Amino acid sequence: MSREAEEQLIERLHEPKTQQAAFAELVKEYSEPLYWQIRKIVLSHDDTDDVLQNTFIKVWTSIENFRGDSKLSTWLYRIAVNEAITFLNKQRSLNNVSIDDADTFLLGKLEGDEYFDGDEAQLKLQKAILLLPEKQRIVFNMKYFDEMKYEDMSDILETSVGALKASYHHAVKKIEEFLTTEN
Repeated sequence: MSREAEEQLIERLHEPKTQQAAFAELVKEYSEPLYWQIRKIVLSHDDTDDVLQNTFIKVWTSIENFRGDSKLSTWLYRIAVNEAITFLNKQRSLNNVSIDDADTFLLGKLEGDEYFDGDEAQLKLQKAILLLPEKQRIVFNMKYFDEMKYEDMSDILETSVGALKASYHHAVKKIEEFLTTEN
């Protein structure tokens, strides 16, 4: 979405007469990219749908607070990532899973997900990614799969570009290590 189109959408979102139609357009425009961003964090299709719904509810209830200090897409991604992390933390708490066991918890979700259609190599890569600390996992997914610029990631994750580059570098090293020792 162009900057101009985004600004017009924001204006319509703030106008009571056009707000619902503008929100419908926002949902149509961003549902798929947000779905895949969330899916990379929570892994399960059903959980992703729930988190996506929560994301749009949060957007709807707080749209009047959006002032345009960042791009609309950046704000949406930030909400989606935070909702996904909150969801995972609740799931871990409900299942009495410590943060150290999170990779095993998520791996079980991945292997049991009927919607996962990856081959053995893809499953191996996903296992390697799940061994990363949560922040590194999110940074790796954004950079490797989404080819997102560090500047955009910095806005979404509210972290410096330097720290993100370091996180990505460490993530790549850990994944390479895992994949070479697994073979």
